[in-house]
Amino acid sequence: MKEEIKGLAGFLVAGLGASVALLAWAPLARVNVEGGFDGRHQDLSVLYVDLPLVAAGGALVALAFWSLALRRFHRPWLAALVSVTAIALGIWGLTSWWAPYQAPEFAY
Repeated sequence: MKEEIKGLAGFLVAGLGASVALLAWAPLARVNVEGGFDGRHQDLSVLYVDLPLVAAGGALVALAFWSLALRRFHRPWLAALVSVTAIALGIWGLTSWWAPYQAPEFAY
């Protein structure tokens, strides 16, 4: 496989990682963006802090595993398999570990 095609495939894997990470993150952050009951607990910091970090993390994890597997095994299909597995494990970790702060609905 030519070097240009390997680079393009790495770029596509990074785009896939970023987009899948954002799609998995968005339902979790919806409560903070909409604000919960009557919009009283709206926290838009998830848009300018968490959104770029999740997108960059998804892209960098996928690209790092792509490049390491390609350098180690010299087979693009195996590098793609390793990258997709890393993306899946990263998404699982993101959705099981990260939860946005939610203020209590009713404070007495």
